[in-house]
Amino acid sequence: MRRWRIGLVVVAVGLLLAGCGVAHERSARSVVPDTPVGLPVGSRLTLPLTTLDPDRQVLHVLSRLAYGPRPGDVERVRAMGLAAWIERQLEPERIPDELVERRLGAYPTLRMTTAELFQEFPRPDPAASTRRREAMLSGEAPMRDAMAGEAGLGGPPRIATELAAARLERAVWSERQLEEVLVDFWFNHFNVFAGKDAVRWMVSAYEREAIRPHALGRFRDLVLATARHPAMLFYLDNWMSVRDGLIVPSGPNQGQRRGLNENYARELLELHTLGVDGGYTQADIVETARAFTGWSIDYQGTRQFLYRPGAHDDGEKRVLGHALPAGGGEGDGLAVIDIVTRHPATARTIATKLARRFVSDQPPLAVVDRVARAYRDTDGHVRAMMRALVTAPEFWSEAAWNAKLKKPLELVASAARALDARPGSEIGRRSAGFHLARATSRLGEPLFYAQPPTGHPDTAEAWMNTGTLLARLNFAVALAHNRLPGVRVDLEGLLGDADRRRPEAVLDRLLAVTLHGQVSARTRETLIAQLHDAAGVRRTAGGQGAADTDVGNLAALVLGSPDFQRR
Repeated sequence: MRRWRIGLVVVAVGLLLAGCGVAHERSARSVVPDTPVGLPVGSRLTLPLTTLDPDRQVLHVLSRLAYGPRPGDVERVRAMGLAAWIERQLEPERIPDELVERRLGAYPTLRMTTAELFQEFPRPDPAASTRRREAMLSGEAPMRDAMAGEAGLGGPPRIATELAAARLERAVWSERQLEEVLVDFWFNHFNVFAGKDAVRWMVSAYEREAIRPHALGRFRDLVLATARHPAMLFYLDNWMSVRDGLIVPSGPNQGQRRGLNENYARELLELHTLGVDGGYTQADIVETARAFTGWSIDYQGTRQFLYRPGAHDDGEKRVLGHALPAGGGEGDGLAVIDIVTRHPATARTIATKLARRFVSDQPPLAVVDRVARAYRDTDGHVRAMMRALVTAPEFWSEAAWNAKLKKPLELVASAARALDARPGSEIGRRSAGFHLARATSRLGEPLFYAQPPTGHPDTAEAWMNTGTLLARLNFAVALAHNRLPGVRVDLEGLLGDADRRRPEAVLDRLLAVTLHGQVSARTRETLIAQLHDAAGVRRTAGGQGAADTDVGNLAALVLGSPDFQRR
């Protein structure tokens, strides 16, 4: 098995790093020029002509607007019509999703308020922690007992753990696929780090209250919801930002002099809206920080947003050339949000990021212009931008086909969907979602634990090296051999009537199930050349011929191939 893995890793690195592989390679299937996309009858979408043949059209959409196809999805989408399927995904509230909703019942922290989570999982007592460590070092208590109170199932880490598990449950089994893709996209755009002190109690409510409700809504609503959320206020320290010279009147910090904190203001302009080249100055950052003074947290009560008038700088301000009169109070921050979300640089920044996620790492200027225009015309409506993106010729181009490398979340979810993985019998934190989330973390994407404000990256260079490719193959082996607890795949059922005594027939069936026949000639040749390797075939005790094909190994290597690593 090791030799086969190394062979495919070499091929994968060659294809991915050299830029001469499946991203721009035609499949062995014929390409029909200028094929109409989908069936726009009864749909508001009019999709452009494309040289992608009908099968690739469906696969392209399922790999970009969803986490990849499950067995039968291609046929279902083809029967519905691509345009109709896309329109349905653009209105997720109309899509029944009872199975996933029932599954999410295994994660009670998803439904708890931040105040309830603080009450349920109180901060660890520093003195008790010290006593536990001393007991462990002295030998008075076993390590597992001494450390049980530090990070056990009942501690604060459970909140982000259940949230990550739920993210994988939704990515793999939800019918609302585009919504799940966009929730991941927007969370990274407005990232908070669950490892930063109080954020670990707030992160679940942050996704539930600030990100998920607005994933297909107006961009301004996303900015406002994140700006006011305790998780963002704490993560970027705005909850402590007050007018310069404020002296704390009471409490443990009584008498201390406080002032501005520019962290949130800087990220609002640089990352969330205008972009690094958006034309703002350091003076704009300072004035923006002044506008958001007093936006804080009711830390001793509800743990929700609280505006503190006494902490606000109520003087006149000037942001990006716009004057904010004195006495604006909380409205100063609202005015800044209006200014930055209606700025042309913001339209271009958001259009570029969407095009990078859904088209290619270096998106064509034409599609960026198209999406930016939709932003300006609709005051930043995400649904309108997505319509502009999927009706752009560039989205359906040969250059966009397989142009994106899957980041770990996308790989884990798409592999589970390709093999029609089913949840096992385990519940709670040790459920299928937990183990899939742990696999995602081991591949380098620990959900909700990206420390920088930029979140997890969305380009190939961040995920492409020999070590990560080998880790991806190891994940594929665990999944295909049912070694991933809580997750079960039925390879025998997927094989159908394929003759296991004929490795070539098994390979053809696996390629049909996982890649729907869209495999590059180079990858296919590599697989066939090594098809009779000892890792791919189980032999009889006497060594006289092949007993049957080792379907698990072969399936793992197909999932580890360069073709499956791309979307």
